Amino acid sequence: MLPVNLRELKRMLKRYGVEVEELQGVKGVTISAEDFDIVIRDPQVAILNLGQQKVVQIVCSSLERVRKEPREAPKPTVAEEDVEFVVEQTGASREEAIRAIAEVGGDVARAIMILQERRPSG
Repeated sequence: MLPVNLRELKRMLKRYGVEVEELQGVKGVTISAEDFDIVIRDPQVAILNLGQQKVVQIVCSSLERVRKEPREAPKPTVAEEDVEFVVEQTGASREEAIRAIAEVGGDVARAIMILQERRPSG
């Protein structure tokens, strides 16, 4: 790839009516994806104004791809008295009661209703 001189690029694009703003003092750029980040240190960054759209140009000598550790969702805490109450009211197992309470974000009344709807009517 040819080396890019932002001043020269700026001059060329100005001829075509494209405004170029060179950002000074940029220490780094991070592009975040779902399972990785791309980290760019000491880049040259320019913003090209193309009417309604903007193009960000990042020029660097190297970049680093950093894998993100998968995050585990925090498990909701369920109060023991809520579990006991739901079990008493529905006849569900302790595990079913805990799952139902967690599913509705701790709303005991909704957990009871859900478990009652799931029970086969006899």
